[in-house]
Amino acid sequence: MRVELTAPQYDFVTAADRFPAMVAGFGAGKTHAAVTRALALKLQYPKQSVAYYLPTYDLVTTIAFPRFMETLEAWGLPYKQNKNDKILHVENAGSVIFRTMDAPERIIGYEVADSLVDELDTLPEDKARTAWNKIIARNRQKKPDGSANTVGVATTPEGFRFVYDRWVRNGGPGYRIIKASTLSNAANLPDGYIDSLRATYPSQLLAAYLDGEFVNLVAGSVYPEFDRAKNASSERIEPSEPLHVGMDFNVGRMSAVIHVLRGDDPHAVMEHTGVLDTPAMAALLRKRYEGHKVIVYPDASGASRKSNNASESDLAVLRQAGFSVRANPSNPRVKDLVLAMNKMIHSEGVRRYRVNPAGCPDLVESMEKQAYDKHGEPDKAGGLDHVVDAAGYFMAYRYPIRKPATVIKLGFAA
Repeated sequence: MRVELTAPQYDFVTAADRFPAMVAGFGAGKTHAAVTRALALKLQYPKQSVAYYLPTYDLVTTIAFPRFMETLEAWGLPYKQNKNDKILHVENAGSVIFRTMDAPERIIGYEVADSLVDELDTLPEDKARTAWNKIIARNRQKKPDGSANTVGVATTPEGFRFVYDRWVRNGGPGYRIIKASTLSNAANLPDGYIDSLRATYPSQLLAAYLDGEFVNLVAGSVYPEFDRAKNASSERIEPSEPLHVGMDFNVGRMSAVIHVLRGDDPHAVMEHTGVLDTPAMAALLRKRYEGHKVIVYPDASGASRKSNNASESDLAVLRQAGFSVRANPSNPRVKDLVLAMNKMIHSEGVRRYRVNPAGCPDLVESMEKQAYDKHGEPDKAGGLDHVVDAAGYFMAYRYPIRKPATVIKLGFAA
């Protein structure tokens, strides 16, 4: 028996990792890979069961059941189907159990050795997380060779949702991503299919639906060119070097982003978020960065607004802590702050602004996710604004958008 697979499909089907995820564009063959992996595991462990999950009952009946039966027939494997319980019994090779994820609380009452999850990222993030936890709990049949139980995921990336959060932002041992572009499966697609995708979707959606990339799918990303890999930094704080600290004032949610300079290029290397107030932030910075010259670029409103319920302004508190404070008389326009950030993130093929994702995880997430609201302003409802505003005050002060001066020539008649 010979099964034709693309390179990403092969990597997914044969992955020994506990939690491999094939993150794929449209038409990249993720369902074919998921079905193949499920049946390969079934044949490898005939006395154990495999579960296959889809978002809805309709997808089980119209997609999964027919695809599995078609594959079993092509492989010459006899089977019986139980339509009521949604189970396929493969002769001499145990069962494939089908379940939906639209009601995660119903994922109970059975055990399997391995699972496959199709289109996990199409679920709302909270529901996907609940379903994932329930699916893992079902994976407890012991394998005869002692190998680990696995849960494989095959999905189209739907922005920064559950799959991104679990596999990228909080990835750990056993969590592996296998990217699959639509182009990798071009030989098996109808003529014109890829061209139709390019003609239908804007560039940002093409990155997700053609290349299988995680991108902000909310209309109007504030920082559309930011890329956690392309803008990544591995820089760390060197002994005694000056630190440039962007700071945003919010009672109970103060944020500071620590930058170092390499040449004249800024690298965000550490962040402090959720700090109570200005005195607490000043004490934290003074203790943590003793021996460094600390230059703070704060929210200019701190000259008058109090975040400390005391008579001192926020800026005075920072100065009394021994920090150098550089603030404009008023905050830059939001548009100018965003333009300053975006110019440094990527302009004319150059990426000057770099972020260490290990030291600044919240900043990376905010720059990836923040979108414009219905009024055309950077969204503040999702709580993504504080840390990115902190970085922005530094950027707008040190690397402002320079506006050309308008020169008016006055002429007088002789």
